[in-house]
Amino acid sequence: MSIFEAIIQGIVQGATEFLPVSSSGHLSLAQHIMGVKVDSLLFDILLHLGTLIAVCAVYYKLIWRLIKAFISLVADVFRGKFKWKEMDHDRRLLMMLMIGLIPLFLLFLPVPGTGMKLKDISELWASDSTIWIEGFALLMTSALLFLGIRASKGAKVHHFTRKDGKVGEIRGRTKFHTADAICVGVTQCAAAVFPGLSRSGSTMAAGLLRGINQQAALDYSFVLGIPSILAAAVLTIKDAIGQPVDIGVGAMIAGVVTAAVVGFLAIKLLKWIVTTNKLQVFAYYTLVLGVITLIVSVIEAVTGTNLFTGMPL
Repeated sequence: MSIFEAIIQGIVQGATEFLPVSSSGHLSLAQHIMGVKVDSLLFDILLHLGTLIAVCAVYYKLIWRLIKAFISLVADVFRGKFKWKEMDHDRRLLMMLMIGLIPLFLLFLPVPGTGMKLKDISELWASDSTIWIEGFALLMTSALLFLGIRASKGAKVHHFTRKDGKVGEIRGRTKFHTADAICVGVTQCAAAVFPGLSRSGSTMAAGLLRGINQQAALDYSFVLGIPSILAAAVLTIKDAIGQPVDIGVGAMIAGVVTAAVVGFLAIKLLKWIVTTNKLQVFAYYTLVLGVITLIVSVIEAVTGTNLFTGMPL
């Protein structure tokens, strides 16, 4: 892989990891179009760590608050002073994040008759020569976004006192409950299986369907992604050790830096889009891309060749 191709991969990873359009789906499509199959697990890990740097750079204040909340929570548990009903906002958010991560263990369940775990199915679909799974998953992303946006518009309006003493209003809840965290966690698990099903888009939509405010659902989705990305990287390192690395150091560095910079900008862009109620742009985008992807996959199935490279499937 050349440095230019690594930069393209970094742009795709950085932009689509956080924008609700699916990074796995876009990476798979980009590799399909360019005729490049990246078999280096190390490069994949580094790209994800690049996006992890981006989300930490945007949410560093919240992350630091959650770290302090975790330390105080552990101290209270050991002293016998922990009370669920008396948790403050940061401690409650921390608990909801922990609960939201539990469904990820479903990925390690065996798939009957295949000898594989659920997480292996995703890798199999993402690395095959066809793109029909990506097409269907993109349509699933679009459907979830449309449903989430519709639910958000009908969410209950809550009133609160602003810092200036005036009464403000916000549509949807800002407080997560256990059922909300479980629903979002299960959705994140499903997104990890289907390349093309956006993690950020589907988890945010799940929050909106539960009546959560758009900004609160977005922030929860991003912060929930930090331990998810880190855990996936740690688990993949074991498989990456011993594999031949056919990508140069320069290409790796270029990919990571690009993913981090583009990821940072993508998060800022999405936060602005949510604030201005333009989330439907991504719903239409994934709908159009999903339809085009399915049409291309049908043509390729008939011809038996990659429509872009001319190589046999």
